[in-house]
Amino acid sequence: MSDYPLPNNACDLTGQVALVTGTTSGLGWRFARVLAAAGAKVALTGRRRERLEELAEVIEKNGGTCAAFTLDMTHNDDIARVVDETVSTLGTPTILVNNAGIPDAQRAHKMSNELIDAVFDTNLRGPFVLSCEVARHLIDAKLPGRMVNISSIGGFNYAGNGAALYSITKAGIARMTECLAVEWARYNINVNGIAPGAFHSEMMDGMVSRIGDIAKHFPRGRICDPALMDSTLLYLVSPASEAVTGTVIKIDDGQGPR
Repeated sequence: MSDYPLPNNACDLTGQVALVTGTTSGLGWRFARVLAAAGAKVALTGRRRERLEELAEVIEKNGGTCAAFTLDMTHNDDIARVVDETVSTLGTPTILVNNAGIPDAQRAHKMSNELIDAVFDTNLRGPFVLSCEVARHLIDAKLPGRMVNISSIGGFNYAGNGAALYSITKAGIARMTECLAVEWARYNINVNGIAPGAFHSEMMDGMVSRIGDIAKHFPRGRICDPALMDSTLLYLVSPASEAVTGTVIKIDDGQGPR
């Protein structure tokens, strides 16, 4: 007889500690609030201190628990420091959401080396370093963990809109998800990903302001609300997804080719 409840779909994160990157706007702002509302203690991270403090106030007013840490994903020392501070302030992070990312917004042959380095470091190298830092803490503490890496539908289908390097790094995030899932399955650390299509965020809204209304080309004629990712995020970090690892779930509202 099964020991699991019927149905096995609980999303209660009480007792969990979640570290979310890029929480100063857009998707990360929403992810942090969702995880806090589900009971997790949330480490808020990003480069803009005032925005972190604003989000912390929102979460605490709604009964959640959080702590804010400034973090630049291009700096190894920053990454290690934030993980250590999260452990000492909230506890060992058992949930990691690698959400921080920046766009390139230029044609590949026109990009400076400085921009290339910034996009690679923020979108791919930083998340890899952070994942390894968190994994080491989980392994040492003999705790299970859940990691969710935010890729992009652009990592699978490139529309040719001046985002080549962004798409390359997001394809790397998807492959990182698959590889680290294999590395850490023995330690009960599940590594999965979400590949969003066009969802409202600071980055997406900036792109629309540059190139015009892209929604008119989509079958449903809309850019989606980040709230439509809540259930997928909660599933991937909850006990219900115990056997799911190495999977990247595309959420694009039917916007792109198949």
